[in-house]
Amino acid sequence: MNEFVVYVLYSEKYDKYYTGFTSSLIERFYSHNNFSNKGFTKKFRPWIVVYVEFFESKIEALNREKYLKSGHGRNYLKLILKK
Repeated sequence: MNEFVVYVLYSEKYDKYYTGFTSSLIERFYSHNNFSNKGFTKKFRPWIVVYVEFFESKIEALNREKYLKSGHGRNYLKLILKK
């Protein structure tokens, strides 16, 4: 059975956040920090994982990722990550 993860990365150097989802957090995290040749995450390395949520279905994870990228979701993350 696959497990899906919604994650938030943080770049302390640039004070930037990135939200994504994957079925392999360790590989995806490594990719963001080392292999990506283009895109948002390449510009703001290095990243650290600051938040994760686990889901049993891809649809649940995609919906949660979409929510966390919305205005309400970003506000929720600000409250959670301040602690």
